[in-house]
Amino acid sequence: MSPTSDDREALHSGELEILGRIRSASNATYLCEATLGQHRVHCVYKPVSGEQPLWDFPDGTLAGRELSAHLISAELGWNVVPYTIVRDGPAGPGMVQLWVRQPDDDDAATPVPEMVDLVPGDHVPAGYLPVLQAYDHTGEPVTLVHADDARLRRIAVFDVVINNADRKGGHILCGVDGGVYGVDHGVSLHTEDKLRTVLWGWAGRPVADLDEQAPAALARLLEALDGSLAATLEPHLTSAEIVALRRRVAGLLEHPVMPMPNRHRPIPWPAF
Repeated sequence: MSPTSDDREALHSGELEILGRIRSASNATYLCEATLGQHRVHCVYKPVSGEQPLWDFPDGTLAGRELSAHLISAELGWNVVPYTIVRDGPAGPGMVQLWVRQPDDDDAATPVPEMVDLVPGDHVPAGYLPVLQAYDHTGEPVTLVHADDARLRRIAVFDVVINNADRKGGHILCGVDGGVYGVDHGVSLHTEDKLRTVLWGWAGRPVADLDEQAPAALARLLEALDGSLAATLEPHLTSAEIVALRRRVAGLLEHPVMPMPNRHRPIPWPAF
């Protein structure tokens, strides 16, 4: 979603009112309305005080990683992460992100495309790629699939760049504007390889096959990491994490092939 200037001003300076808690999230996550004058906009608010410490991600850094993911997406020119800032809110400082309006938000009769899904047996629908086979809660065979969609391919490349450790199916949202967006990037940008994703359908494929413009975008990102972007990321990531980010981008340019899943937990759990 591309915010208007009024949206941006409201997110930055408006009064945040909590409308409800998003219970499916592992950390404290709230649906809010930001109001500035007569302008109102919905957003997601994740206060730092509500973050659950993780052994491999230091406490109090998840909001900064969410912001960093947005800044990297913007630098690439891909707009795959909704507009994101860090500001004070009702429960203290935290991440505030533009709400992605989905088709069923406006019209319950409008079908929402399933970018990631489970299908019976090995019956992979046309236009989808298989990821893995498993058994459902009744013992029936199922296959995890995702769409072979150009918008989703870009998210898959982006996840390699940010070393996303938690790309679940539920973290992929289809907006009413026709865009496909990734959310929940607090568990990303680690120095160690932690890529865990449901988007393994393009593993081993050349990056340019997924998006012919990706190499040029990655080259621009690498240049920015040698300049202003690194300085912008410094308050939110450690110097080692910024170095690791630059190394991943440079490595993807030198060997422009999508990685293969490792044998140790390549998919986040639960997958949705």
